[in-house]
Amino acid sequence: MKDIAQRAGVSESAVSFALNGRPGVSEITRDRVRRVAEQLGWRPSTAARALSGEGAATVGFVLARPADTLGVDSFFLQLVSGIQEILAERHLGLLFQMAEDVDDECAVYRRWWAEHRVDGVLVADPRTADPRPDLLDELGLPAVVIGGAPDERHPGLSTVWADDAGAMASVVDELYARGHRRIAHIAGLPGLAHTERRIRALRAEAARRGLTEVHSVTTDYSDAAGAAVTRRVLEVAAPPTALIYDNDVMAVAGVAAATELGFSVPADVSVVAWEDSALCRMVRPWLSALSRDSVEFGRTAAQELTALLDGGPARTVRVPVPRLIERDSTGPARV
Repeated sequence: MKDIAQRAGVSESAVSFALNGRPGVSEITRDRVRRVAEQLGWRPSTAARALSGEGAATVGFVLARPADTLGVDSFFLQLVSGIQEILAERHLGLLFQMAEDVDDECAVYRRWWAEHRVDGVLVADPRTADPRPDLLDELGLPAVVIGGAPDERHPGLSTVWADDAGAMASVVDELYARGHRRIAHIAGLPGLAHTERRIRALRAEAARRGLTEVHSVTTDYSDAAGAAVTRRVLEVAAPPTALIYDNDVMAVAGVAAATELGFSVPADVSVVAWEDSALCRMVRPWLSALSRDSVEFGRTAAQELTALLDGGPARTVRVPVPRLIERDSTGPARV
């Protein structure tokens, strides 16, 4: 600040007023100080901003999932890419941390709030009985819930959501049209709101069509679980003719497991993956998949959070419904 003051020909207090947007200096002086600061490469100190109550210039993101399930998860990699793209435009940092469970995640929020570490947070994997929204409201920490329910309202929390029920209905419509009446859904983690929405949607679609041999099995999203559950559901007297997987990793593992058991895809069993990715095009046959712009999903979540940080109201924003891309892994049911 002393260097800026000397070069701009003003006092250090004038520099402070100008750079912090406070009254007390003319607009001409403010512009001159900012130009000199830019020339000298000055940037505000994050620590000093936090101590003065001006913010940490950092956004937090905690993920309470088994760490070994994220290494090949294309959705989260793309989601974070979209988030980072928007934060970089605003010169905001991203503080990422893994947590053992939701209780541990809540403890992280309390610690970040007490230490003024973040200005707001992005919340993933909403639960059916979720303590996090109430806690964040209590702390007054701005947040965006990624994948939350559209009917939930919290004063300081925005929600960005996708229509999981509509996406599941589109998959069942296509499989039913191809003659499939026995369908198994290899689902993700139990207790996650989007897992439960997909399970409920599948049940509703089955009931609407009078299908009695349709069910869901929850997993931890890993390839090992996807393969194990695939073997279990296929090793029965009347196995399903179609399998719906909640991510691409499990779908690829499921195709391998089915092939080992002597099933041909799609002649004996059709396969649909929930998340489209390059992985779906690295296996034979190429996998039919629900596709969405996960990077744009991340951008939208980050934009909603920066809007909250700018003093905007909490909002509920819907992203486009994932669309089914049909490839070689789906075909007519064998009679």
